[in-house]
Amino acid sequence: MAPALAPAVPALTNVTKILEKAGQFTIFIGLMKSTRVSNQLPDQLKDSNNGITILAPSNDAFSTLKSGTLNSLSDEQKVKLVQFHIVPTYISSSQFQTISNPVRTQAGDSGDGNFPLNVTTDGNSVNLTSGLTNTSVSATVFTDGQVAVYQIDKVLQPSQIFDPRPPAPAPAPENTKKKREIDMADSPDDDSTTDKSKAVRFTVEKNVGLLGISVIILLH
Repeated sequence: MAPALAPAVPALTNVTKILEKAGQFTIFIGLMKSTRVSNQLPDQLKDSNNGITILAPSNDAFSTLKSGTLNSLSDEQKVKLVQFHIVPTYISSSQFQTISNPVRTQAGDSGDGNFPLNVTTDGNSVNLTSGLTNTSVSATVFTDGQVAVYQIDKVLQPSQIFDPRPPAPAPAPENTKKKREIDMADSPDDDSTTDKSKAVRFTVEKNVGLLGISVIILLH
């Protein structure tokens, strides 16, 4: 009797090939490859049962950016920009209706001023906002229960990259603060200084007057 064959391991979905086959995502593919984010996706799919969702901006979406925008970004910012378009869970088209906001992407912190992504729906329309960008899902490119790829009409611009908040001012050093308080406590106020000056002048005048009286008495 022949031994039973082990069940075949399902092949991992190749996101890059899906985008290449679609044809209108060459700029996004180039970013995924140059940042090496595309190299990380197979391991993420292998190590997790959550799947992934790609919000892929088309070439036309990139054309709406100001000229030179991508070239002005650092390598780290480019990585975060690509990761902001990847949700580390599989989202079917129907699940957009009930998804919780803000949606956490691979870019990390979804709080205001960082990498917030919010989803709203209106009938069959799925709208996305990053705080700086409002766009919508225009097409379903691919879905297999593990990977979902959706075309979007604008590049999602996270606040952390395109509108960073200024850093909070550093607190004053503790020693400087204490010294200032001591100096203020030790320094006399104006009224005190005036009173002391009057007292000194009165004492001098009094002593001069007494000296004059003593001289007159001696002469007599």
